[in-house]
Amino acid sequence: MTHYPSQLLERAVDEFAKLPGIGGKTAMRLVLHLLRQDTRAVEAFGNSIIRLRQEVKFCNVCHNISDTETCDICANLRRDHSTICVVEDIQDVMAIEATQQYRGTYHVLGGVISPMDGIGPSDLQVQSLVERVETGDIQEVILALSPTMEGDTTNFYLYRRLSDTGVRITVIARGVAQNDQLQYTDEVTLGRSIVNRTPFVVSS
Repeated sequence: MTHYPSQLLERAVDEFAKLPGIGGKTAMRLVLHLLRQDTRAVEAFGNSIIRLRQEVKFCNVCHNISDTETCDICANLRRDHSTICVVEDIQDVMAIEATQQYRGTYHVLGGVISPMDGIGPSDLQVQSLVERVETGDIQEVILALSPTMEGDTTNFYLYRRLSDTGVRITVIARGVAQNDQLQYTDEVTLGRSIVNRTPFVVSS
């Protein structure tokens, strides 16, 4: 058991250790690093986190993180608004944008269907996707979820929900390895998988 010379130090380390991928030793190293910094630098660091939590918004169209009610991508008239790329989370939007191979819009589900984790369709931004397709001038929906069992299950569910709308439903090419997370796929492979997307086919 670690003996801390200061309760303030201990509390700070405990808070950092709550972050994903941060263990006790890394948390201690980060806290000691901040202690060595100028007070203004530490205040700027803390204020940026507080402002992020208090002021960040989610786009009222695609649910991407934004500083405004409608994100820059949805507000950009030069994007192809007839195409929607459905992704699991915000990191996937960033990964696909980094490829510079896609010029349509997005729809962030906020996760994938996972009965084991108690996550069903009602926990995701599925209904708003259906409404976008039904009310907008949408020609294609690209299913760009990670090729995991949960991702495939979600793809199939979305296909069933959208199949009667007449919109073209495609899926990214399997250049992304099975069970890989989309956000960790290299830009070239991910870019090719978007460009070489294929019609969604229901397995018999």
